Amino acid sequence: MGEGWEGGDTMNAMIFAAGMGTRLMPLTKNKPKALIEVQGVTLIERAIKKLVSSGFDRIIINVHHHANQLIDFLNNNNFDADINISDESDKLLDTGGGLKKAERFFDKNEALLVYNVDVISDIDLRKIYNFHNSSGAIATLAVRNRKTSRYLLFDKKNDLFGWENIKTGEEKIIRKVEGEFSRLAFSGIHIISPGIFNLINKTGKFSMIDVYLELARTQTIKSFNHDNSFWMDIGSIKNLEIINNTKDIF
Repeated sequence: MGEGWEGGDTMNAMIFAAGMGTRLMPLTKNKPKALIEVQGVTLIERAIKKLVSSGFDRIIINVHHHANQLIDFLNNNNFDADINISDESDKLLDTGGGLKKAERFFDKNEALLVYNVDVISDIDLRKIYNFHNSSGAIATLAVRNRKTSRYLLFDKKNDLFGWENIKTGEEKIIRKVEGEFSRLAFSGIHIISPGIFNLINKTGKFSMIDVYLELARTQTIKSFNHDNSFWMDIGSIKNLEIINNTKDIF
């Protein structure tokens, strides 16, 4: 594994793999969520291979829970990619803090794809990457129509303007929107333009969704709907059992 890079003709990605995996307990009591297996293949291996097959050849992976196990796994396998570790062993930093901590690894001239390790999907990553690069947005979020408790709100131009939790009644509306809008669930996959780091003034532990909501006041945050692709969050025992009993998984 490397120590960062200078730039060039590369495609950069980060895998969020530092989470505690509490919804997968007791499976994650003695190992990180990223090493949970789906049909005999670990989540981290599936995520890396998906990224590599889509052209992302420089990958940052953040670690925290049982970090050494995950680092050893990565050191003992060759994935045909330049893989670097962002170590959060001392403190789990959430998605925004984790991204900010890893900033030094990224090519500041290229967009960055971020991928949650517990996501399994056949979404076309090159398509969303190219869409983002042609959109002029500071970030593009993969979303879909699915039932959840928390939704992102997008206007008819597919620009982010708010968030709501239908279970608690909480909401955060950045600006008023007239007419139709979409209520969509975030898929844990996003593309970020490098200029975003100059706009993040938070430090420590914080959520990337909170950052997006703040930036949506002055910046364009786009949605990318992928309703036609397979997607599943393997963050729970129930979904793990479902996926392990699904035939012909890619």
